[in-house]
Amino acid sequence: MRSAISPHERLTGTLRFLATGRSYECLKFSTRISPQALGKIIPETCDALFQVLRMYMQFPNSEEKWKAIATKFEERWQFPHCIGAMDGKHIDIVPPSDSGSYYYNYKGKHSMVLLAIVDAEYRFLLVDFGTNGRISDGGVLQNTTFYEKLKNDSLHIPPPDDVCDNFTDVPYAFVADDAFPLRVDILKPFRQGQLDSPEKEVFNYRISRARHIVENVFGLLAARFRIFQSSINLDPQNIEKVVMAACALHNFLIEEQSSTYAPSNLLYEENRIDGSVISVGCDSSDSKMVPLNRRRGNISNDAKEIMDKFMHYFMNDGDRHF
Repeated sequence: MRSAISPHERLTGTLRFLATGRSYECLKFSTRISPQALGKIIPETCDALFQVLRMYMQFPNSEEKWKAIATKFEERWQFPHCIGAMDGKHIDIVPPSDSGSYYYNYKGKHSMVLLAIVDAEYRFLLVDFGTNGRISDGGVLQNTTFYEKLKNDSLHIPPPDDVCDNFTDVPYAFVADDAFPLRVDILKPFRQGQLDSPEKEVFNYRISRARHIVENVFGLLAARFRIFQSSINLDPQNIEKVVMAACALHNFLIEEQSSTYAPSNLLYEENRIDGSVISVGCDSSDSKMVPLNRRRGNISNDAKEIMDKFMHYFMNDGDRHF
């Protein structure tokens, strides 16, 4: 009769599951643990990992912390007052037998949505996971507590202030893509059909550079945790434990083992002399992660004014700091 499964075996089996994406049936040979036991052990261990490592995933709770993030974005990507890069992915799942079309997304797959905000150092600031794939992608952000607090101005984001003499009263904002609403505090690029001036093209380029951070983070997650290379075949509540554990492990490894977990060839890199792209880094295109659908929307006067101010800055003072 086999002795009790040790904590080391529990952790080893869980990490192999995350890193290889192999089924419980396959893992029984390398772990010497039965599939039935793995089905109980892995979600429990993932939950424990997240609880222990969640300290590496701290959402800013003061103006000083938001400003520290903005300083890093400006130093690395020359995008002032950027307090995070935002994106979301559909995570492929095998739906529960009685779920019908509840998880059915616009790509004709079944999924749960992972929404994330990352800082300039490739760390998750916020992870929201669990929205069913059927909900409109425009509604993913709106259904989060984060968005409610953003609208209610209760996130302790600093008030607008000056970047330089010619760029004043500038709000702090997240950068995102066209899947998200355009707001004064959420900036996104112009669509291709709107690119009718050099100013707009430069603005799009600078937003793209700042957003490469979140693309690389999803790419690292998919490359290092190959569970994202397949449709996750677990109960939805256990899928949530697996995904949250992977995100917490990502932050832990970025902070403690960055050179081996995220070497430079996996990250976006430019030549500092001429601005040419050396490496676009990894992304999630080879995984089962699917981008959120693009959305249409009108540009408010306030948002247009802020975009115009950024465009003027990038073409003048911001160009000298590039």
